[in-house]
Formats: sequence, C-alpha cells, structure tokens
Amino acid sequence: MPISGMTGFGRAEGALGAWSWAVEARSVNGRNLEVRFRGPPGFESLERVAREGAQSRFQRGQLTVGVQAKRSEGAGSVRINLAQLERYLEAGAAYVATGAVTPPQLDGLLALKGVVEVEEAGIDPVAQAALEAAMAASIGTALDEMARGRAEEGATLLGVLSAQVSRIGTLAGEARDVAAGQPAVIKARFEARLKELAGEAASEDRIVQEAAAMAVKADVAEELDRLSGHVDAARGLLASDGGVGRRLDFLTQEFMREANTLCSKSQTGSLTALGLDLKATIEQFREQVQNVE
Repeated sequence: MPISGMTGFGRAEGALGAWSWAVEARSVNGRNLEVRFRGPPGFESLERVAREGAQSRFQRGQLTVGVQAKRSEGAGSVRINLAQLERYLEAGAAYVATGAVTPPQLDGLLALKGVVEVEEAGIDPVAQAALEAAMAASIGTALDEMARGRAEEGATLLGVLSAQVSRIGTLAGEARDVAAGQPAVIKARFEARLKELAGEAASEDRIVQEAAAMAVKADVAEELDRLSGHVDAARGLLASDGGVGRRLDFLTQEFMREANTLCSKSQTGSLTALGLDLKATIEQFREQVQNVE
C-alpha cells in the first residue's frame, strides 16, 4: 500500500438483543504505536481485540478506541427497598405529627434516593460471547474506517512530499552550477587582498597555490553528490509500500547535514542564498514527514 498518514477517525454502531453500542476510533501522530482503550464494565476482553486489531493494521500513531454500550430499560427488574422507605418515613414522622409538613405522597417517596432499585438481569455465557463477538466486529469496522482516513491523508502527503523532494533536487542542481564558479571567485578575492598587503611583491605562483588550497577547502562537490543521492533515496521511499516515516525522518537529518555544510563552505552570496533555500525546504519537508506512518 502507498504511504499512510497517522491522523484518522472511524465510527461503527451495532445492536444485539437488549444491547446497543457505538465504537469510535481516533489516531494522531506518534513515534510508536500506542493504543488506549475505554470500554463498558464487564467487557474487558474487548481491550485485547482493540489492541490486536490496531497492531495488525498500523505501525505508528497514538490510537484511542472507545466503546459505549447500553442496555434497554426493560432488560432489568425493579424493586422497592422497604427498609430504606421505612427509614425515610420514621425520620419525617415527627414533622408530620406537628403539622410542620404534609403527609408524604407515594410519588414523592418513590423519588427519594435508594427507594427504587433496578436490578440488572444477568447474561448467560452464550449470550455474553455472542455480544462480545458482535462488539468486536464493530471495533474492526471502526478501525478499518480509520485506516481509510489515514490512507487519504497519505495520498495528500505524497503529493506535498514529492514536490518538496523535487524542489530540493532542483536547488542542489542550481547550487552545483554556482559552486563551479567558486575557485575563480576565491582566486580573485585572495589576489586582491594579497596585493593590497604585499603590493607588487605578490607572485602569481603564490596566488595560484594559496587560492587552490582555499578552493579545495571550499569544494562542495561531495556534499552536492550526497544531496543528489538522498533525493533519489527519498523518491524511492515515497514510491515504496509500507511504513516509511522513520526512514524519511532519518533521511531528513542527512539532508540538513549536507545543507549546513554547503552553507559553511560557501564563498559567494548566491551559493549561500541557495543553501538557505535548501535548508528552508528541508525543514518544510521534515514537518510533513512527521505525519507519515
């Protein structure tokens, strides 16, 4: 599959018998794969389903999978806690006797905390297994939808990253053309400075020797060759399948290393300007790479 992003969202809903539920899966950028799960009490096994489902689909990102489930009201039995009701009546008897309050009504008594209790009906093991299987299927559906969202982000990123890599390649080519004129610039600059200090005593041989030594130190051919190699490597990664985010991140560091050296060796304003453009483009590339799985 082509490159994938790390931002996505998926949702799935389901129902079985007296139960209904909704699953939401979200993911954002992350250096590694981290899965967090929130689910209803009594369905702890769904956490393993969510983690294994995420691990089989993704390599990086911070994922959150949440399951909200509810049971229909008619699925449990209702009873009146007579002991609690008697306590309320006893506590208020003195006030009723003195006429401070009116005698309590049934609807008011039933609304008091702890008087009415709802007992949830238990789930037999077969029904529990069927319910968990149905919820697990919804988790898979939500993860699949999230994967599609991450793939869509990856398609967008691919266009942006490809354009930035092409820009880096173009700037490296322009830098090579400008760098070819550095030896002449270095010689002219050194000759003018030496003649300023030594006058006519400055010999042409010395000028050529010193300028040649300075030109060797300022040579950026190796840096530009490595930059071109990195461009080819980046294009290969963008065209490959699977998670390439970590390798692109490493390649970005190599890009920046060569651009920094190019700037430090530059002897002309035009080459420095190209080096700075390279660094700016590489930094933009680095920011986008952080979104790649």
